[in-house]
This record gives sequence, structure tokens and C-alpha cells, in this order.
Amino acid sequence: MLIKRNSMEAQSNTKAGPGKKPRKPKFAPVTLSEQDGVVFLHFGNEWIQGAMRKRKPDWIELEYAQQMMTWMLFLENPQYIVQLGLGTGALTKFCYRQFAEAQVTAVDLNPQVISVCRTMFRLPPDDDRLSVVEMDAMDFVTDANNHGKLDVLQVDLYDALVQGPVLDTPEFYEACSACLQPEGILTVNLFGDHPSYAKNIKALKHAFTDVICMPPCHEGNVVAIGFNRRRELDFEALYERAGQINTATKLPAKGWVNGIKSRLAEQEKPRRSKTS
Repeated sequence: MLIKRNSMEAQSNTKAGPGKKPRKPKFAPVTLSEQDGVVFLHFGNEWIQGAMRKRKPDWIELEYAQQMMTWMLFLENPQYIVQLGLGTGALTKFCYRQFAEAQVTAVDLNPQVISVCRTMFRLPPDDDRLSVVEMDAMDFVTDANNHGKLDVLQVDLYDALVQGPVLDTPEFYEACSACLQPEGILTVNLFGDHPSYAKNIKALKHAFTDVICMPPCHEGNVVAIGFNRRRELDFEALYERAGQINTATKLPAKGWVNGIKSRLAEQEKPRRSKTS
């Protein structure tokens, strides 16, 4: 059985009773704030759900969102990229502009978010490569028509309660893995210092052959990377690839390699102490 974590949105979608139609989803209000030329998206509270610098609308402003692109270290020419949780559309816009041959799809349950992205965050209209779909992320990943199709799956699913990702079960991550091709990669935004973190990591390790976590960024978020196939990391090659990414996009990709290296070194310490 697939289990969805209870959230404001999930609760509002449950049926009112036998034979009744699903209730119309209820969402927290979408609100905006601005500081120093950066527009922030909120769901009726102080928590930031995304950001855009007005003078650089296609730039990925937040550090954790930049780290969601760490899959670029391993995949150079993705053909199908999917974003679960649209936010301000920062990742969707970047992928759409940067990978001219790729199909890019964004999935969000909240029509207000999609509308605000179009009007305030300069998300381009749908075309033959870009598609923004109003639907539940769980429904997307459990649809067999999407299985084995994706090169990249970026997951950033938070509601107004901000109590960790809305979808966080082993069943959800198994469905994410099923959507990816054998060489496909998932990146997911987690809260590092939060009870939900350990639960998500355990679920990710259940679903994916290999999981690597980035060090916490300034916002306290941790980006986890899930691989369907275990990879032998060649750091010399990764640094070379990071240099190419930085030249092409200005993203701090060498820092990503440093982060992966340091986290793997931290994981090795307990193993060494047990064997010494």
C-alpha cells in the first residue's frame, strides 16, 4: 500500500465519504516578499519556498537550490528532467534554458503556485519541451507511463507547515527510483537538523542503490543524491567536470565536489575506528 504523509494539501484531498467526490484542495495563501532586489515566495508564513533575483531571473538564487543541480557532475546531456514541487520555478527555468535538447516537466498540486510562477517569476509558457502539470507528485511517480523514462528527478516538496517533505515514505522513493532510467539520478531537498531527516535518508537508502548527502548549506538544507546504480567516484574527473560546469553556468560546482568528498570522508571515520 502506498502511504502519503498527512499534510494540509493531502488532508484536503481525501474523500468526504463513500461515493463522494474528492474535496477541492485547500492551500495556504501564496504570498511574496522582497529584499535587496530578490523576490521570495511564501505560503502565508515566514518560511521561504523559493527566490528570484529580479535582475537575473534565470539564475538559481538559493544555495540549496544550486546544490539540487549536483547531478550535472554525473550527467552531461539529460533528455528528460522532472521537477516535483515547482516553487518559484528556478530549477525548471534553469534546466529549460541550459539543456536545449531536454524535455523539462514540472509537477505541482497548487494552481496558485503555477499561476504566480507565470506572472511573477517569469516562468515561460509551455511549449514542445516545457510542460507544467497540475497534479499530485505521488500520482506522477506511481503512474507506470512515467517509469523508466527520466534521466533526472528533482524533488522539493514542502507545504505551509514545513514539517519535512510532504512525501517521504519508502514507497514514494521506490516510485521515484522506478521513474528513472538505470543511469538516472534523483536529488531531494531535506532539512538537516530536523526529525524528518533520518526518516528520509532511511527511505532513500531503501529505494536507491547508492545515496550521497551534501554538507548542510547556509539555509540548513541538505541535498541528498540518489543513484539507481552504484558509482565509483573519480574525483579528478569530477573536478574537471566541475570546472566545465562553472565555466558554462557560473554555478559553484567545484564546491559540490569538495562537499561530496568531505561527507564521504566523514562516513569513513566511524568505519575506520571500528576496525582499528
